[in-house]
Amino acid sequence: MTAGPRAVLRHGFDRLERILDRAFGPDWNPLAQLGPLGWFLFWIVAVTGIYLFIFFDTGVTDAYASVTWLSADHWWHAGVARSLHRYASDLMVVVMFTHLIREWAMDRYRGRRWFSWITGVPVIWFVYLSGITGYWLVWDDLAQYVALTSTELLDSLGIFAEPIARNFLAPELLSSRFFTLMVFLHIAIPLLLLLLMWIHIQRITSARTRPPRVLGAITLGALVVGSVAMPAPLGRAADLATVPTRVDLDWFLLSLYPVIESLPAGAIWAGVAGFTVLLAGLPWLPPRREGAAAAVFLDHCNGCARCVADCPYAAITLVPRSDGLPFAHEVEVNAARCVACGICMGACPSSTPFRRSGELITGIDLPDRPLAALRADAIAASGALAGAGRVLTLACAHGAAGAAPGRIILPCVAMAPPSLVDFIISRGLADGVAVAGCAERDCFNRLGVAWTRARFARERDPYLRARVPRERVLTVWAGPSERPRLEAELSAFAGRLATLPAYENLRPLGDDEAAATPTREGGAR
Repeated sequence: MTAGPRAVLRHGFDRLERILDRAFGPDWNPLAQLGPLGWFLFWIVAVTGIYLFIFFDTGVTDAYASVTWLSADHWWHAGVARSLHRYASDLMVVVMFTHLIREWAMDRYRGRRWFSWITGVPVIWFVYLSGITGYWLVWDDLAQYVALTSTELLDSLGIFAEPIARNFLAPELLSSRFFTLMVFLHIAIPLLLLLLMWIHIQRITSARTRPPRVLGAITLGALVVGSVAMPAPLGRAADLATVPTRVDLDWFLLSLYPVIESLPAGAIWAGVAGFTVLLAGLPWLPPRREGAAAAVFLDHCNGCARCVADCPYAAITLVPRSDGLPFAHEVEVNAARCVACGICMGACPSSTPFRRSGELITGIDLPDRPLAALRADAIAASGALAGAGRVLTLACAHGAAGAAPGRIILPCVAMAPPSLVDFIISRGLADGVAVAGCAERDCFNRLGVAWTRARFARERDPYLRARVPRERVLTVWAGPSERPRLEAELSAFAGRLATLPAYENLRPLGDDEAAATPTREGGAR
């Protein structure tokens, strides 16, 4: 079957990221840090813009003169700041669209993740508006071209009492007050952009807004070197008595201007509206079919808040206790935000498959994939294993592992509590357990890789018990294009297990464990 464009793009990103992993390491991979890099570039643009404003004069003649002065006479600080301001803006556009395309390819924008996508759409236009108003302030021939083309397009809407473009038809028609207005817009629009960026991350727990320091230093250093080696160009002073015939376009921020000149204004506005509506509607074209939101069972919840801390999407909150039990709080799930990743189930201290009193129920569970069903799946999967070096694999649905005997596919490997690994080994279901998550650089559910590693390293509750022999546990982080590496590591792990002596602390399955199978409602019978 032919792979769709999303799958092709996803594998393409994964292969490119593997190359960057070798150059930067998983923690500093630029493609896995696009969101934080966007924030970092915004602050570079903001700080350099504030610095440039110190030297900038508003006015028809003063604007260009002040830019010429800071670019030539004070090139070593203000001139570098101007170049840094421009190139960071250009790179922000590249990062923004790469981030958008990558999230689409990874299918991380539909279903209950729609909020971040929708709030990201106006960010695109505000970035462009910030850049366009900035070019007007320079008031060279490029600024004249941008001003005339932009105002003619705005005038086509017919919403202004007088045409704006007439201000740029003759020198005597343009006043310095217009530049004061443009300075105000160039300050106000980035402030609104910052507000939108803040809204954009509101449904994300522990949102990353700062890249790793070394990656930030590399990015800033590269921009500074580029600014010194290739200063931002400055055209001739704007002359309203003539029409610019040749300008040096910034193709990152001004790439649509040749199109605006070539097509009727109505077609441009229709295209802008159509693109915006299409982009905003993508989360529902088609809608994602997601599992039921996590359910809370208060008889097994003491309000410890571990699931609250571990949820990647701020879908779980603490609320006052409602059932009369002697605890201050209970947890509440916001179904509109829950993506059914199951990480909360793996975080719950009551998620232990060893429990034998009645049904196997935990404090917070997935109705479509409860812990009881997961235990039953482990018992059933062990029946497909034979010979020496038996490996039972808990695999992420978004990683390199595919369906195969002895593998349990999960929405996220962090949904499997560490006690499940203990259960599999101590009950003799397998000689070892492999946890095959998605790429280390960027977990599909954001925090699944980090939380799994911390739990296994006994740095985050719930811990993997010290009694579990670490030589019988393997973690592999592999993206969708890394299946050969995953299979090789699993094969080598099985070989190592075959050389180990028999595990001494085996505990036979109890009758209720051996007979446990999931019911239609998701519990155990």
